[in-house]
Amino acid sequence: MEWLVALFRPEAGGHASVAHSILILALVAAVGLFIGSLKIRGLSLGVAGVLFAGIAFGHFGLGISPEVLEFAREFGLILFVYTIGMQVGPGFFSSLRRQGLRLNLLAGSVVVLGVLVTIGLFLFGGVKLPAAVGLFSGSTTNTPSLAAAQQAMQDTVTSADLRALPGLGYAIAYPFGVLGIILVMYALRGVFRIDVAKESQIFTRAQEEGRPQLSRMNLDVQNANLDGLSLKEVPFPLDSGVVGSRIRHAGKVASVTPETRLAVGDTILAVGPKEGLEKLRIVVGAESSIDLREMPSSVTSRRMIVTHKSAIGRPVTELNDVVRQFGVTITRVSRADIDLPVSPQVRLNFGDQLLAVGEQEGLDRAAGEVGDQPKALNHPMLVPVFVGIALGVIVGSWPLFFPGAPAAVKLGLAGGPLLVAIALSRIGKLGPLVWYMPISANFMLREVGIALFLACVGLKSGDRFVATLVQGDGLKWMGLAALITVVPLILVGLFSRLVYKMNYLSLCGLLAGSMTDPPALAFVTQVSGSEGPSIAYATVYPLTMFLRVLSAQFLVIYLL
Repeated sequence: MEWLVALFRPEAGGHASVAHSILILALVAAVGLFIGSLKIRGLSLGVAGVLFAGIAFGHFGLGISPEVLEFAREFGLILFVYTIGMQVGPGFFSSLRRQGLRLNLLAGSVVVLGVLVTIGLFLFGGVKLPAAVGLFSGSTTNTPSLAAAQQAMQDTVTSADLRALPGLGYAIAYPFGVLGIILVMYALRGVFRIDVAKESQIFTRAQEEGRPQLSRMNLDVQNANLDGLSLKEVPFPLDSGVVGSRIRHAGKVASVTPETRLAVGDTILAVGPKEGLEKLRIVVGAESSIDLREMPSSVTSRRMIVTHKSAIGRPVTELNDVVRQFGVTITRVSRADIDLPVSPQVRLNFGDQLLAVGEQEGLDRAAGEVGDQPKALNHPMLVPVFVGIALGVIVGSWPLFFPGAPAAVKLGLAGGPLLVAIALSRIGKLGPLVWYMPISANFMLREVGIALFLACVGLKSGDRFVATLVQGDGLKWMGLAALITVVPLILVGLFSRLVYKMNYLSLCGLLAGSMTDPPALAFVTQVSGSEGPSIAYATVYPLTMFLRVLSAQFLVIYLL
């Protein structure tokens, strides 16, 4: 059994093996996820249980080498934020336009309040400034701000003991920084008696209100001025999103093309936004009592999936012009269970579903242009994933210089991949690369990433966590750090709900983003089963990261 002892205790075998590191990480994740799944009075830790399992393993000496730990932690974080960006990217920009200013002002308020609480602890709480800065970084779960503070201290602090205080304060504050925000979310949920499922439904409805609702309308051609005109000659805006689907002429139902000519007495079936259909009704004549879909004909409909690379990124109207040569018309685009109109503004993404109308032979030929290979959706495209991660690392490492800032600011390995993933998922295709990730693959990578990240954070702080708590000022520091975590979140959370009536999912995403806290985001996403928190998180994350890094440097430079 010596081999088994050496596997768990690398010092017994003389070196820390790769097998040992993988074993410990796997056990921490497994035990932590099991703990997180346990519910007490309906409450559970969720993925945050991995953090506390890591602390326990680290406390009992079951750690891994620092190099492996740093790599696994950062790689796990990159996987998590990159997949979050891929998920929220398509809806991010519309959310930013609707409520980006308000969300960012509220997130900035959380940062400012945290700085004020930290200054108060330094002035009145008997905490040395280097330790207070570490508590500020740890209680807000923001590693880049810790690095920025330590960098700023290099030129102003010579004492090795003082230089060690930020890291120690960070380790003490971090666990409650993760748990504290989750407790605040639970507290707000209890105070306002929030039903998460109901809030999710409200959020979904609010998202849909900003999108055009597609409908159908059968119209009788009564306008004599249209007699003999082709559809493309009808005086109607081309960008309205309304398209013709079927037409009945001389008792026969056929598919519609721009060259189809109208005659008084014809009936045409149109699809598009309700406002556009009403305008078309005024031009054409009156709504018909006949439903052309129920009349016998050779015209049928078919759903096609966009998988052909030549179709990705093209306006749907452009593809419509191509398939019309086969007597086929695309009447709507479905993306993530949302119906989009056929307008020049809608560009096709990999995996979009198109509803096409025409005769069977024409539909088969049109499917060749679209791709329509459902199996392709189940195969993750790995080259774009790694290219995206590489670009994210480059962007995150890019130094940004601002007037008056004492040092360059970087988005880091959390901010860079997040922003790149948002941008790439929005673009959809760049050259031969298609940025698409199946939902199951996205979820798997996300959960693996956050589990690795939390396991490593726990292992890193576990060896000194208990000792610092029971010796010296450890308990005092933890209590004070809890104030930095809780006070800003409670104040902004209450204000957002009471004054702005903010949806609970957006509120939780705002709070998680204002603390740059991926574990909290993972927790609320798991509880709600909605992408609402992720959208708010991504909306406020870039500004929050910038403010937190500057705040840590400000505390060191102006108060030390």
